[in-house]
Amino acid sequence: MAAELVALGVDVLIGVGANAAPYAKDATTTIPVIFVLVSDPIGSNLVKSLARPEGNVTGISNSAADLVGKRLELLKEIIAGLSRVALLVNSNAQISPVYVDAFLAATATLGLSNHTFLWRSPDELVPAFDAMKQADIQALITCPDGWAFTYRDVISNLAITSRLPLSVWSRQTLGAGALMSYGADPDAICHRAAVYVDKILKGAKPSELPVEQPTKFDLAINLTTARALGLEVPATLLARADEVIE
Repeated sequence: MAAELVALGVDVLIGVGANAAPYAKDATTTIPVIFVLVSDPIGSNLVKSLARPEGNVTGISNSAADLVGKRLELLKEIIAGLSRVALLVNSNAQISPVYVDAFLAATATLGLSNHTFLWRSPDELVPAFDAMKQADIQALITCPDGWAFTYRDVISNLAITSRLPLSVWSRQTLGAGALMSYGADPDAICHRAAVYVDKILKGAKPSELPVEQPTKFDLAINLTTARALGLEVPATLLARADEVIE
């Protein structure tokens, strides 16, 4: 599809997410490419430097992998005695190793026992949650990839059924039963892509446009889910939340 767009002679290509953006980059060395919602642009080999992207590629990162530790810290504030946490990761997603590394580092820092559960298709989600129950997992987080977003309601419902507090990466992913979300606003990031397009169409080169990183992160807490799980969210945490869902 990326090659087809290049053949059409478009003026700018936009690649959304760590799965799509590399295809856009590989398809052309001349047409400007803007990526959005990529947590590790350097590790994904999209740019050599955030300040000096070089080449024909630049864009906006969502810094998602860097927030894994914060999401675990927030879970610790709600769940007394939290010690065993899980990462549900789509092993087919190109960006997954970045999140696994961030998860292992964060759990080591926080003194948590870590467990990784893999899935590659929707029919592997139920077995993954069954395995979490057998491993006495107390809470879990998910990796931000396209399938995790597509099946966010399925994952949230399985978390509720399994009585597992779930922390996700954005308000849009909170779904039908996640306990909380913490991360940058993906809608705002996508809106910023229009600014990059405008600058490029007016003559700017991608190499002249540094990769942007979000500076604001939102916390949303679902009190309905908290009650269903028998959890009491501290008032101090509720006061810090950008959104509380009743």
